[in-house]
Amino acid sequence: MSSEVRHNVEQSRYEIELEGGTAFSEYIRDGDRLIVVHTVTPPALRGQGLAGRVVEAMLADARDKGLKIEPRCSYITAYFEAHPEERDLLATS
Repeated sequence: MSSEVRHNVEQSRYEIELEGGTAFSEYIRDGDRLIVVHTVTPPALRGQGLAGRVVEAMLADARDKGLKIEPRCSYITAYFEAHPEERDLLATS
């Protein structure tokens, strides 16, 4: 198991796997958008900032690839509210 975030293309998610489970943010790819539908941290791993690390890696990758983010889960919505510097990645309607 690695403490690094990886892009699991086969399962359409960014994830970090640790003893105790896998924290991940799942998306649907739609053209130049990542529609983020679910972010999960197993109860045993909560409070360690893992969801934030996963989202940061996803946003960095999206920025590098010229993709936009469409939030559909409450964690991603809250993340953008707390990090206005990342809002340029938000997809427009």
